[in-house]
Amino acid sequence: MPTTAETPTPDAVDVKEILAKMAEFAQLLPQPGSTSNASLDFLRDVPITISAQLGHTTLPIGEILRLGPGAVVELSEPVDQPIQLMVRGVPFATAEVVVVEDRFAVRIKSLLPPRGGKRP
Repeated sequence: MPTTAETPTPDAVDVKEILAKMAEFAQLLPQPGSTSNASLDFLRDVPITISAQLGHTTLPIGEILRLGPGAVVELSEPVDQPIQLMVRGVPFATAEVVVVEDRFAVRIKSLLPPRGGKRP
């Protein structure tokens, strides 16, 4: 009679023991000749996406599902209020919407203070 390999049942659990330990890192020390205000010139060509947030509103899902072409969604912000400019969701400036030729643009009105620190 031929023998067949046993297949594990859905209730069978293969438990492996995992050994976890804390990582050890060498202490970082300042390099000789470097200053705390080291040049960031090497970052000047890194592209960063800037987003302009015109406004926001909160709608129930049912109302969102009924939206279609031609629907108007009113935003909470007044038309004369500056919009926010953001990098990775972090506001960094306020601005006003302008038109340059046939494109929207923004004119920066003010720079916001950095989160948790002073502007250099």
